[in-house]
Amino acid sequence: MAERKSFLLRMDPALWAELEAWAQDELRSVNGQIEYLLRDAVQRRKRSRRPEADSGGGDPRDPPSPS
Repeated sequence: MAERKSFLLRMDPALWAELEAWAQDELRSVNGQIEYLLRDAVQRRKRSRRPEADSGGGDPRDPPSPS
């Protein structure tokens, strides 16, 4: 098994309770649920940053290129 990075995460108890319930619904641990959500967010960000061939758009936050 690959080595995993450990870190401390502090959060609001109400958020923890929501994550815990969500994790139970999806048969995951809270740690597994947080990792799933983060992995999904990273993948979505990567997809949104790919330049679209037909729209000519990149990241909408990028400044316009000089003409």
